[in-house]
Amino acid sequence: MRHDESLPPTPRRRPLRLAAAAALLCLGLAGCGDGGGTAAAQAGPSGGAATTPPATPSPAPTKAAPSPSKSRSTPPSKAPSKTPPAPDGPLSGRTVVIDPGHNPTNHLHTAEINRQVDIGTGHKECDTTGTATNGGYAEAEFTLDVAHRLRTLLRDQGATVILTYDRDRAFGPCVDERARIGNKAHADAVVSIHADGSAVGNRGFHVILPASVRGGGADTSKIVAPSRDLGTRIAGLFVRSTGSSPSNYIGGKTGLDVRKDLGGLNLSTVPKVFIECGNMRDPEDAALLTDPGWRQKAAQGIADGISSYLKG
Repeated sequence: MRHDESLPPTPRRRPLRLAAAAALLCLGLAGCGDGGGTAAAQAGPSGGAATTPPATPSPAPTKAAPSPSKSRSTPPSKAPSKTPPAPDGPLSGRTVVIDPGHNPTNHLHTAEINRQVDIGTGHKECDTTGTATNGGYAEAEFTLDVAHRLRTLLRDQGATVILTYDRDRAFGPCVDERARIGNKAHADAVVSIHADGSAVGNRGFHVILPASVRGGGADTSKIVAPSRDLGTRIAGLFVRSTGSSPSNYIGGKTGLDVRKDLGGLNLSTVPKVFIECGNMRDPEDAALLTDPGWRQKAAQGIADGISSYLKG
């Protein structure tokens, strides 16, 4: 059963030659320069194939599924968290939407997040709980922490920064609403932050790019190329900032993957990518993801990639 927007379906796919070549060129350089929710059989619910039990927030995960909330109604939507830009900077006049994957209290609202929503090419759960390290550090806590660090870095460059949520709602937002937030903001770039829940031994990061999709409410034809540019720059500069390697289990070691089953990408009308920063279920990757110093480096790498893309 599939539970998440951040893990790929079970079959692994070989990356397009063009994607591999572009990414390898980018990764081989000094981070592309300023000139410009996996297929693991034991993958957890950070993405598409859900076999890892739902995560609970720190300090300790429980294997038993939490009881659903009695309320099945979606709370009134609040305005996305928006940080005023700095007075001046190289990204002045640019808008970036940061989408922290999942929500730390999703596990208290299982009925609501299991509700099916239209992703353009079919239907999928509104949202999922995400995964966690074996020590109980939840993916949803990780994504918010990196999002806050990233927001500060981008704001310091003059960007207007919007978060899809910031502990201001009980669950979600649903994946279709996450896409709409970026669209409504006419964002110059959107990045959805995640961490994977794959098998031990599967290590490294990967950036998920939108496939060419047209069906229902989805039409990615105008964002495929710019999203690839954005994702390639983030991948290269993430390597330079963190020292992490591209995934050894997806993307052919290019750090890039293309998917057509994610509503957050399918329904976007602005350039958007996902980044899986590492595998929370691998002890070596988990040691990085739980380190505040490394999370700052991760935020810096993503910020550098966004900045490189926006500067052109």
